[in-house]
Amino acid sequence: MELLNTLEHSPVLLLVFTFIFSLLIGSFLNVVIYRLPKSMEYDWTNESIGHLTDTHEELKKPLEKYSKTKKPPSIIWARSHCQNCNYQIKAWENIPVFGFLFLRGKCSNCKTKISNRYWMIELLTAILSTVVVYYFGWSLTSLTGILLTWFLITIAMIDYDTLVIPDQFSLSLMWIGLFISLWTVFIEPTAAIKGALLGYLLLWTIFHLFKIVTGKDGMGYGDFKLLAAGGAWFGMQSVMVIVIMSSFAGAILGSFFIFINKNKKSKQIPFGPYLAIGMWLTMLFGQNIIDWYFTLSGL
Repeated sequence: MELLNTLEHSPVLLLVFTFIFSLLIGSFLNVVIYRLPKSMEYDWTNESIGHLTDTHEELKKPLEKYSKTKKPPSIIWARSHCQNCNYQIKAWENIPVFGFLFLRGKCSNCKTKISNRYWMIELLTAILSTVVVYYFGWSLTSLTGILLTWFLITIAMIDYDTLVIPDQFSLSLMWIGLFISLWTVFIEPTAAIKGALLGYLLLWTIFHLFKIVTGKDGMGYGDFKLLAAGGAWFGMQSVMVIVIMSSFAGAILGSFFIFINKNKKSKQIPFGPYLAIGMWLTMLFGQNIIDWYFTLSGL
């Protein structure tokens, strides 16, 4: 309680505490981003094999080798290890950002290069979380805003890697948005419900119209659920702000990636990361954008 009281009355300490604590969270997010998709793939594979072998006995032997795939490490309990030599990383080597610097970006055992994305995600988590606290101050809004930030970073990176937005995150975000509306953290409950409905139905409609015209899928259902979550957090008016901000982010970052990879085969980037950017920016500036629009239009 004394710590909370100190943080409440010292904005500088609050920001420093947020930054350091969020570095640690960023390290955990790296684990989730890497291990959750592997765990999901393992579960899907074994569930599918179980279903197929229950209904088609002749498939049991051909599919047996897939069912023996080694179970991925636990997100919570398994210790971090080098992906190349399985060396268990020591506690001091796992210090966010600084551990990477101490090791000079290489495994201390096999000297394999450590990806820069690990320290970048840790630092990004710390910076964005600190910005949220700086913007909203000591409040429930800051607390929920930080939680949203951590969810969005995880969603964006998993979708970037796998082209999948796990329901565990998108649906949880939607329900959290509806839940916190009971205290009118960002909006009141009626606006949250309407926002969730509009968010889902907007992209659902665009998806089906695009498919009718082209015969192709333009996006995944995970995008519908993520925008529904954005609507649940920020309301109907903010849904269009999220879409516009996401489109701008996609145009800018997409052009940047094309430029830096002009002589290489570019990686397909899904819409989820851009939606995550749009939601985060809407959290900070969405109401200002809406007020500016209404003022400009005279409505």
